[in-house]
Amino acid sequence: MLYFILTTGECNLGCRYCGGSFPIDKVPWKINYELKLLKDFIEKDDDATIAFYGGEPLVNSKFVEEVINKINAKRYVIQTNGILIDRLREDCWNRMDAILLSIDGTQKTTDYYRGDSVYRSVIKAVEKLKRIGYQGDLIARMAVSEQTDIYDDVMHLVGLGFFDHIHWQLDVGWSDSWVDFEGWVERSYKQGISKLVDRWASEISKGNVLGLVPFLGVLKRIKKGGVVPPCGSGVESVSIMPDGKIRACPISFDAGWSVIGELDRSMEVTLHKVGIVGECIACNYLKVCGARCLYFNRERLWGNKGFETVCELTKFTIDLIESRLESIERMVRDGEIDWDDLDYPKFNNSTEIIP
Repeated sequence: MLYFILTTGECNLGCRYCGGSFPIDKVPWKINYELKLLKDFIEKDDDATIAFYGGEPLVNSKFVEEVINKINAKRYVIQTNGILIDRLREDCWNRMDAILLSIDGTQKTTDYYRGDSVYRSVIKAVEKLKRIGYQGDLIARMAVSEQTDIYDDVMHLVGLGFFDHIHWQLDVGWSDSWVDFEGWVERSYKQGISKLVDRWASEISKGNVLGLVPFLGVLKRIKKGGVVPPCGSGVESVSIMPDGKIRACPISFDAGWSVIGELDRSMEVTLHKVGIVGECIACNYLKVCGARCLYFNRERLWGNKGFETVCELTKFTIDLIESRLESIERMVRDGEIDWDDLDYPKFNNSTEIIP
């Protein structure tokens, strides 16, 4: 199972799409439970992956170090903006199986959404990780919004040559920052994503697999299916909040349905599973889409019309990948490409698969 550990609700940035820190009364900025409770809970699982999350997890870097040194997990992952990279010891960085660094593409796009000089700070963080000999999976994690040119921003990150994989998540379902989401989808995103799939498929035909997580993840789900929702929230993934509450999803900080347990010294921790609801259950795309996102499926903050628009965009993306399946399978059969190079992720590394 994947265990998101929110080390704090505090963030050191105030990005345009999320606004920064969680409300302190909803997600405390300090840990309010005993480490032993967390240790006893996680170490019952011999296939545990711990993912450090926030807020910005490195605001509470000492707790990150404490967990790594005192709780045995099979894998460790962190999602971070990278600005506070020097707060964590080098040996801790090198124990991470995957590091997801928040960067939105070009310097112009990243700094517009995340703040002046953030792009340069992330690049410095990457350079440090390379310098200390980090050998794990280095992932660029993009938030995609109205100023994003998906082709240019993704290919910029590819061109840097630093990242093993690139993942993006659409800023949809809760954001109120959009001027014209539907217009952006039609005039920009669909064209860009189509061009990006063409480029990805062309590179595969040359024996070069670009590590674009949404494309690889969708391809894997077309072939093999997978957990619903694709991030595993509420089924194969849980989130331990700073107050000890256990939620199905790390962003569902104020949703009653999302509380599935609690770290409590007086009783055995038991969890109840939370699943998707509504029309997604009977949808023909469920095997691949997996309802996209548990929070998005349940909350409908954009109403049914907004939900349907995002749903159609997800189907559009899946159809693009599926249209390449036959040629990719032929290349695998002919020995031009190894399926293992396309099989990603190998474990739930907190990339949500569906943008």
